[in-house]
Amino acid sequence: MATVREELEPLYRRMYLIRRFEEEAARAYAQGKIGGFLHLYIGQEAIAVGTDAALRDDDYVFQTYRDHGTAIARGMSPKAAMAELFGKDTGCVRGLGGSMHFFDVEQGFLGGYGIVGGHVAVAAGAAFKIKYAGEDRATVCFFGEGATNIGGFHEGCSLAGLWKLPIVLVCENNSYAMGTSFNRSSPVEDITSKAAGYGMAADRFDGHDVLHVRERVAEAVKRAREGGGPTLIEILTYRFRGHSMSDPGKYRSKEELEARKKKDPVRLARQRLIDEGATEDDLGKIEDAVEEEIAEAVKLAGESEPAREDVMWESVYAPPAERKG
Repeated sequence: MATVREELEPLYRRMYLIRRFEEEAARAYAQGKIGGFLHLYIGQEAIAVGTDAALRDDDYVFQTYRDHGTAIARGMSPKAAMAELFGKDTGCVRGLGGSMHFFDVEQGFLGGYGIVGGHVAVAAGAAFKIKYAGEDRATVCFFGEGATNIGGFHEGCSLAGLWKLPIVLVCENNSYAMGTSFNRSSPVEDITSKAAGYGMAADRFDGHDVLHVRERVAEAVKRAREGGGPTLIEILTYRFRGHSMSDPGKYRSKEELEARKKKDPVRLARQRLIDEGATEDDLGKIEDAVEEEIAEAVKLAGESEPAREDVMWESVYAPPAERKG
């Protein structure tokens, strides 16, 4: 049986990889190398990594526009991810999707979605496909707490509960829907109380410990695989940056932010490894390897060819029909 350190080290590496990816993406955005919107996952890494550790390679994962961390946790190359942010042809969707629309079918990552709550019904459709085809798979769909007030969320939940679909619906409650605090947007404090209306199981827990996330999500995934139907999970977390790079986050105090940073999931995982016998040298080797990987990703993104118009015509639009007569 693996020790806690043996289990945690690869998870810490993936969390640190996401953290450094997002920090360098923020730097590149500030330098004008990335255009459009950029929604960072800093502070929520334990959820993406812990959830992925509970899944298999052939499972399906859906995410909102805050999708970089989940895509990397799922196995997307940081090079393909960074190049996509830069709008380059070497990106995961060849520079045509940008920050909010990552996609990697080989990793079972079926997209980041820009329409709040709309992708929940799409994920329910993927879960229906699993059940209809008799496959041994599960679907996980992430969304923020703000999405639970959106019609697409309720439609997806209703179908998932009605047909007992193999899906785990994960609400990443990071306390703010854009700049609106949770207690100003929800009539209930516990989002999982909504699960009863759809006949599905529910779970609610803190999401700063990656091993704890893995354990709790694994229970819901097991239920889904075994025909027990869907689960609505609410994971309490916190984003350390604004809603996007254009958001200074002035709706929350510095004291609140600093208090929340004491539960930084990356820092907690690192300290747990030290408590389990890892040395600074051990962790330094992991972190140095990540730094090198991120540096290579930024370099490739900067040097790659921009997104190409011919690719857009081949992949975004259907080819024009030949004229007859």
